[in-house]
Amino acid sequence: MTQAPPRPQPTVDTAKKVRIIVWIVIAAVVAAGVIWFAVFTATKPAPSTAVPAGGAQLVREDSHRITTPATEKAQLVEFLDFECESCRAAYPLVEELKKEYGDRITFVQRYFPLAGHRNSGTAALAVEAAAQQGKYEVMAAKLFETQPQWGEKSDSQAATFRSYAQELGLDMVRYDAAVADEKTQARIRKDASDGSALGVTGTPTFFLDGKKLTLDTEEQFRGLLDEAAK
Repeated sequence: MTQAPPRPQPTVDTAKKVRIIVWIVIAAVVAAGVIWFAVFTATKPAPSTAVPAGGAQLVREDSHRITTPATEKAQLVEFLDFECESCRAAYPLVEELKKEYGDRITFVQRYFPLAGHRNSGTAALAVEAAAQQGKYEVMAAKLFETQPQWGEKSDSQAATFRSYAQELGLDMVRYDAAVADEKTQARIRKDASDGSALGVTGTPTFFLDGKKLTLDTEEQFRGLLDEAAK
């Protein structure tokens, strides 16, 4: 008896499948995330720069603007954690959107280290120290690129982050001073305090023109940006 030929397997759009999984993970993490108010030490008193709920601001003068359109149509603010897997998964899409809409929309990124990530506060410190030398984006990209190597570690990854700073050609005297400076730590706590007061509970969380977004798909995200950029 002749065997029937095997049935052809349906072609799977791998890239699309990955994107769908990314959105599911992002939704789950944002829903379950908890802010780590004491970014560096649980017993350390809140500094004078801590922002009360009534004084929270979505964007501050020193917030990191990663696009500067000549004519701003809208602002997209992202609260992120460099040890967050969902933030790493969303990073390539944010980069795409930045290229597509950056001439009309101001993209802003703010720190929001989460309690479950041992090195999220330390990572934010490294990025902010780099930012003080004009290297915010390159250090942020480096940490997302290497996250599988240093993320979810129980021991401090400060030395690893310092080695990245050296690779990027930073002035290491200035870098070390910035990492040790209480003002740098307070800068990060201010972002986290603002985020919490604004209802951020997990990362990545996006605000478009002041409205907190609930995102289900990439298409929905692009549609919102299309409308805002008109």
